[in-house]
Amino acid sequence: MKMKKVKSNERNHIHQKWYEKRLIFKSFVCLIYLIVITILIVCIYQLYNEKEEILPWSQVESVDDYSYITISRMSEKFAYYQDSNKEIHFVIEQEDTGLWHTYLIAIDADDYDKYKAIIDYTYERTAEVPEPVKVYGYPVVIDDELKQLAIQNITNFVPAENEVVITNENFNTYLTNSYLDTTIPQREQFSVVLCIVIIILIIVLFLFILTLFDRDKIVYQKVEDAYHKKKKMFSIRK
Repeated sequence: MKMKKVKSNERNHIHQKWYEKRLIFKSFVCLIYLIVITILIVCIYQLYNEKEEILPWSQVESVDDYSYITISRMSEKFAYYQDSNKEIHFVIEQEDTGLWHTYLIAIDADDYDKYKAIIDYTYERTAEVPEPVKVYGYPVVIDDELKQLAIQNITNFVPAENEVVITNENFNTYLTNSYLDTTIPQREQFSVVLCIVIIILIIVLFLFILTLFDRDKIVYQKVEDAYHKKKKMFSIRK
């Protein structure tokens, strides 16, 4: 048997062809990685914004929704929780259209001075119009005791010309079934989906860097060696 010797220029030609094919394939893979990375970054941004979304009080659906109310009028306290040093107040939120809504909020008693200007204006103790105050917190369901206190005291806050008789039956319609507790700090919500997407992004970035800097070359080298081995087998002649 005689073995046909593969000439060096033929080997160089084969190597060049493999290099060109690998370069094309590598460029294609890098492009795919970039597309996937872009999609994952967009998904992470949307998921993060969704997780951190702060809802207006009118859109709250559960006690886990971090929310806000923009206060234009505020009553003095009508209820007080001594164990938590928490005061309950009526507030009015006014829309751009002029419509207004009455809600209940809880504040830390030590923070009263932050709201004093708007409270004084509400009771006409001053003529200086204060800037609306935006407060943040979580909904807390109103218990029966607080509901009765609110029904008894609402007439001292709502102007007579706009007064609606609040009863147990229409309470939720006009005042909702919850108050905004501003004493509860914002909780960091854990998102399983967001964590999974971040892990996938890290893996794809790692593979992209390996490909970009030829760290994946060992794979292509094995393919090339296998090709030459196969070529030699077919070059054997009797």
